[in-house]
Amino acid sequence: MSKVSLSAIVPAYNEAHNIVEVLKSVDFCDEVILVDSNSTDNTIELAQPYITKLLTREYVHSASQKNWAIPQAKHEWILLVDADERVTPALREEILTLLETIDDREEVGYWMKRRNFFMGKQIRHSGWKNDRVIRLFKKSKCKYVDKHVHSEIEADGKVGWLENKLLHYKYISIDHHVDKLQRYAGLQARDFDKKVGKITAFHVVIKPMWGFTKHYFVQLGFLDGFVGFSIAYLRSYGIFMRYVKLWLYRRGLD
Repeated sequence: MSKVSLSAIVPAYNEAHNIVEVLKSVDFCDEVILVDSNSTDNTIELAQPYITKLLTREYVHSASQKNWAIPQAKHEWILLVDADERVTPALREEILTLLETIDDREEVGYWMKRRNFFMGKQIRHSGWKNDRVIRLFKKSKCKYVDKHVHSEIEADGKVGWLENKLLHYKYISIDHHVDKLQRYAGLQARDFDKKVGKITAFHVVIKPMWGFTKHYFVQLGFLDGFVGFSIAYLRSYGIFMRYVKLWLYRRGLD
């Protein structure tokens, strides 16, 4: 049986520091699509030698961007990889082998675990130990849930597992990460507006404290050393800012 064709989709915005490496990691795909959110750096210029199609669209949120791009892929099977992720040689070979029989299987998508790196260190605990995402899927059977932050694939059918992991480089600089937390908090405020009542001390004191406790103690973040402490602290800060942004959003101040 011949191998099923595969389209790769890589969303990006100002990813000049990442774009070449991620595109090289998906160069085994039959089609490589860059979905650019009007980058102001040289992301597109660097990407051109490695892509077969360029799509541009003003960024709304991650799920919206991906759901817009998926139907425009040429092939039924999609490999969607964020710019800060990398397909390893082992994962590449596993996917290529799977594509030889994938149409005879009942799965419409596949989970992949991720190996996360932060502040120059591989994170083995801190709530990231079992991090997983659906990245290989059929475009006719899968779409992202319509939410602003941390959306996952909603599959109409069975979802299987791949053995090999994606590499995920979450860190550029501490300033960049804090800026990202601020941006995500603002987006999450929109998702939380309809399901959170009056903002109280529970939201801005207890929940951030629990976020730190959960990541650092319950999920063994202390075993990741100072980086684990930083992750837990930043997590609690992100939770606090979510409700600050929600408070501001409801008053038309954000």
